[in-house]
Amino acid sequence: MVTETEVKVSPPPDDAPRSLPEAHRSVAIPGRSKPWRRLLAFAGPGFMVSVGYMDPGNWGTDLAGGSKFGYALLWVIFLSNLIAQFLQVLCARLGVVAGQDLAMACRAGYKKPVVYAMWILCELAIIACDLAEVVGSAVALNLLFGMPLELGVLVTGLDVLLLLGFMKFGFRKIEAIVFTLVMTVFGCFVYEMALAKPDWGQALHGTFVPSMPNAEAMVISLGILGATVMPHNLYLHSSIVQTRRHGREDKDVGQAIKYNTVDTVVALSLAFFVNAAILILAASVFGSSGIVVEELQQGHELLRSALGAGSATVFAVALLASGQSSTITGTLAGQIVMEGFMRWRIAPWLRRLITRGLAIVPAIVIIHASGGKDTVQLLIFSQVCLSMQLPFAIIPLIMATSDPRRMGSFVNARWVQVLGYTIGTIISGLNVYLLTTILGPIWVGGIAAAVVAFALWVRFGYRERAKA
Repeated sequence: MVTETEVKVSPPPDDAPRSLPEAHRSVAIPGRSKPWRRLLAFAGPGFMVSVGYMDPGNWGTDLAGGSKFGYALLWVIFLSNLIAQFLQVLCARLGVVAGQDLAMACRAGYKKPVVYAMWILCELAIIACDLAEVVGSAVALNLLFGMPLELGVLVTGLDVLLLLGFMKFGFRKIEAIVFTLVMTVFGCFVYEMALAKPDWGQALHGTFVPSMPNAEAMVISLGILGATVMPHNLYLHSSIVQTRRHGREDKDVGQAIKYNTVDTVVALSLAFFVNAAILILAASVFGSSGIVVEELQQGHELLRSALGAGSATVFAVALLASGQSSTITGTLAGQIVMEGFMRWRIAPWLRRLITRGLAIVPAIVIIHASGGKDTVQLLIFSQVCLSMQLPFAIIPLIMATSDPRRMGSFVNARWVQVLGYTIGTIISGLNVYLLTTILGPIWVGGIAAAVVAFALWVRFGYRERAKA
């Protein structure tokens, strides 16, 4: 859908400020070749973001949901995945058409106080996400090699810096590493499903018949939503689709959108299988026996006794591959939001070191304080924090892709706008309900008053001196 006067939009010139400048338009797209070869050339960004939908945060919420409520919350995973596909396709459109990632679009469209506030919220979300990832990787290293958790956190941080060093050999190398890790996780859960022999009838019922057993299930459901529709993935995807060097005519842009859509749908459908498989495994092995999983280590030992040593080892391997792949993309997302919101131009290795430090330091402190206990509860808490951040990424995304000045003839259709704003509104309402349940109405009222006061000050009191 376009406005009455169709707007012709040209992407920013190649020398304009960009996130991940070292990878921008670095992957060539064959001009005249068979469609499947062009599809393969575009394939990759979807799998990069798919790791966020099967990371250790998902493990925490899914293990808790499956062991406590059986197959009942599978519909939450299914619905969350559909929402994720919808939003990630919009991210790809924004990056391909406007030549901007979501952080850059926010920087261009909002006043500085709003930009700084959004950046801080996004950094907090990335810290929460990275916390889950490094804790998951550290637990996996402990299960496989007996490595202390604190040392495992440090190894995870150093390892991801080493892997990101491969970027100097081309962005496709990073995509290949992540794809290999994703397929490792997928293969591990195919094996686990073969051993677990779940009740597929109940699984189908739980997928397509919504239910909400109690208030605790609501908390876990919001954790599943936050773990599945991850806010930093919206910033990541809109940036890495710009690594493809395709033509800039409307025909070429339309084709790029089509291939990126296929890449996204295929990759996130694969992620749905993994995400659902974790809950199904927990429901069939633990839930059926009335066992509630509170620790990743506990899940590992219970699998050993129920399905054998092979199952426990595969579980740990999948957890390690999941954690490592998601730390790579989380580090890239940190670089993207820092460059997009703040336009800080520092050496890539230093940016990544800062991003890693923001996650590793809290992880070590928390693990030391807790003694490595309650890992599942820690993961659930981190994913609920992600859910709280979601509206602050979804609403700007819908606004940016609904702007004809930015998107031209590729602007959102009316139904896309309505659906997008509806999703953002529902998630916001659920978050308010959850906060009220946890903090009480007085605290929530105070937070709401502070947000309104900030918005009124920005709208009527703040005066922008110069456009950055």
